Amino acid sequence: MKKIGIIICGRYQSCGGGKCFRSVRERVGAFARYPKDEQVEVVGYSHCGGCPGGNVEYVPEEMIKNGAEAIHLATGLVVGYPPCPYIRQFKEFIEKRYRIPVVIGTHPIPLKYLKMHEQLPFWKEMRMEELAGDLMKEDRQIMEAYN
Repeated sequence: MKKIGIIICGRYQSCGGGKCFRSVRERVGAFARYPKDEQVEVVGYSHCGGCPGGNVEYVPEEMIKNGAEAIHLATGLVVGYPPCPYIRQFKEFIEKRYRIPVVIGTHPIPLKYLKMHEQLPFWKEMRMEELAGDLMKEDRQIMEAYN
């Protein structure tokens, strides 16, 4: 069994996690990395605390106490508008401080968001394809199903 934690963007702190939990079940988006026959348990779900991400300092520790073996930074941090300017720092800090892998993304990027973001200059400037490349490789029909 793989145990994970999910950190979402503070702008979406009231999100119920529907797309994230659906993608865990379907093993799509960033959860495609886990074999379908391996159980994945979400042992923590929280938001970053709002800019500049104060919860990132301590929330991973709570998730690790619950058995987390990896932390996922939610897809909303990638394709929310604007994308999170701190996502790289969050990943680096959590990995260095807590010595746990950080995965960029949860559910597939909704296709309508990807199409819009690809037209905006900051998308390339932030090197989002480099950062969240696994999410960009998702089948377009699956991305459309997450619209």
